[in-house]
Amino acid sequence: MEGASANAYNQYRQIAVTTARPEKLLLMLYDGLTNFLKQAQEANQLQDHLTTHAFLMKSQAIIIELQRTLRMEYEISISLYRLYDYLYRRLVTANAHQDEAAPILEESLGIVSRLRDAWYAAAAKLQAVDADAGPA
Repeated sequence: MEGASANAYNQYRQIAVTTARPEKLLLMLYDGLTNFLKQAQEANQLQDHLTTHAFLMKSQAIIIELQRTLRMEYEISISLYRLYDYLYRRLVTANAHQDEAAPILEESLGIVSRLRDAWYAAAAKLQAVDADAGPA
């Protein structure tokens, strides 16, 4: 029964992702990145290098996806791209030098948390505007 439950959950997640609005997808990426960075931090504290590596690779994959979603005709996108690039490079460094990764992970998590909070606030404002506009 456990396999059936896992399969149903995976199907639900697939539907949730494919039907979500762009701002919701962005927030899902930030939530995933935050979660993976926290798990990398925990694994790093336990000196579990393989698990740290796995979560850092997942974090890097999300950062690449965040970069791919940017519309570069906007100036803010250029700034975000540079910030994502910085985060990506820092996580590569943390992965290569796991004994010195703790401050890098702390810094990265702080940056991502602030960005995540800002996007959540923007999405809430967008939702409020949409609600005020009523049905199309």
